[in-house]
Amino acid sequence: FCPECGHAIEATPSPATYTPGHLRDLILTIRSAIEGERKQVSVVFCDIVRSPELAAQAGPGEYHRVVDSFFALALAEVHRYEGTVNQFLGDGFMALFGAPIAHEDHARRAALAALAVKERSEIDVRIGINTGYASVGDYGSPGRKTYSAIGVQTNLAARIESMCTPGRVLISDTTWALVRDQFHGEDKGEFTFKGLHYP
Repeated sequence: FCPECGHAIEATPSPATYTPGHLRDLILTIRSAIEGERKQVSVVFCDIVRSPELAAQAGPGEYHRVVDSFFALALAEVHRYEGTVNQFLGDGFMALFGAPIAHEDHARRAALAALAVKERSEIDVRIGINTGYASVGDYGSPGRKTYSAIGVQTNLAARIESMCTPGRVLISDTTWALVRDQFHGEDKGEFTFKGLHYP
């Protein structure tokens, strides 16, 4: 049971249970999706703003409905741009664009999906995007493997999301360099993150 809202917590579902059939079939034909590789990807982290307060105000049943609805629309938008949601993180998720399904415009697809989730959600979210090289493939124990990306770039995407203003999308300079001709943005300056030697 969730200590914040009291509703039952189900085991994290396998991506196979919520990935549309046409994307699942395509992923299964990509050898590197199983074997792993180093690849440039755009990583999206998204979470619900002030979820404990929302849970307390709404009550367990309504909160569950709101979160369920949010995840359904988020999955739909990520899959619409052929990204994959590889982790649910309590009140948020992590998605990958550019792997396992390769697209040269993965940063653009990530930004479009993020903006759609932000605009369509009935609750406030914050979203961070970072683009860079990461190790991608099936990770985990033999009985429970999940396709994911690991490394500094993934951690940086999560940190960028944590710095984001509620109701906004915050992206790294590497992502911006790939999408600046297609979107309007505002320079938020430099951020320094623990463990990184560069801003």
